[in-house]
Amino acid sequence: MVKARKYVVKKYFDGVPKRDDFEIEEYELPPLKDGEILIKAEWVSVDPYLRAYNRFNKIPYDQFSFQVGKVEESKDPNYPVGTKVVTHKGWCDYCIVNPSLPTAPGQSIYKMPDMQGLPESLAVGAIGMPGVTAYFGFLEICKPKPGETVVVTGAAGAVGSLVGQIAKIKGCKVIGFAGSDDKVQWLEQDLGFDKAFNYKTVNVTEALKQAAPNGVDCYFDNVGGEISSQILGQMNVLGRISVCGSISSYNEDPAQMPKATVVQPAMVFKQLKMEGFLVWRWDGRWPEAFAQLTDWIKSGKMKAREHISEGFENLYDAFVGMLAGKNFGKAVIKI
Repeated sequence: MVKARKYVVKKYFDGVPKRDDFEIEEYELPPLKDGEILIKAEWVSVDPYLRAYNRFNKIPYDQFSFQVGKVEESKDPNYPVGTKVVTHKGWCDYCIVNPSLPTAPGQSIYKMPDMQGLPESLAVGAIGMPGVTAYFGFLEICKPKPGETVVVTGAAGAVGSLVGQIAKIKGCKVIGFAGSDDKVQWLEQDLGFDKAFNYKTVNVTEALKQAAPNGVDCYFDNVGGEISSQILGQMNVLGRISVCGSISSYNEDPAQMPKATVVQPAMVFKQLKMEGFLVWRWDGRWPEAFAQLTDWIKSGKMKAREHISEGFENLYDAFVGMLAGKNFGKAVIKI
């Protein structure tokens, strides 16, 4: 018998998730049935969507997220012992899955992509769901053209930092907004952003007017809120906005969401296109993105920085730290 541990969400989050919203359960896994595999977790991801999806689930629920694991026992010949797999089984150290059963969007089980010598942790980062989010969410919706000006909020996070680099690869001028001077420096000096700002210390409207005097063509929105309204006000005619998330409001009371300046006048008079998306839309095309992202990283065109924590017991701290913006790049935990 294998003894396993998992985090179970026992309460709906009220504001910032609290430690006692979770309970660590220990239990024994049953023997494998035909078609099943036993996976030992090696890398577990924490991402903003874990906060956003909290109230979509019935309490209690096992805390989901992406993880890279190793097959320790197998009754599926397609997944022999030693195979590395990516699942959405989340905050647990062992799990049993049946890869042949149909799954809901985002729940699929797949073999870890060929990492070509890159760190396996990237399979839940730049060569995983966040990388695919940046790749398709930006390229398919914004459809950037060389010479255009692109703005990214949440620019130092797992997705935003990749979007800015993809925009540079595509020949665009890139402006990022992040939450600290250290992040601004990293974006400009290491990732090649043309300009970055600490949104906490600048007048966003004035800063953007100076950095993009000819307006903004594409906006990749990770945060929502007033800063997004300010950016929309400086979009060019036929500008495109890809809405990935709304980090600024995830910890707010759903019944009393913060208000932001009305954007419809800018949308109408500038004939803007704004589109939200879930990355599962491109489920069947993830390998296409993995191959291109791997090539960009290996060739040095893209940097995939990770913020690594260690220890199953530190998953909660890593999650809350990520929500508070303490990470540069992708937050991931080594189990």
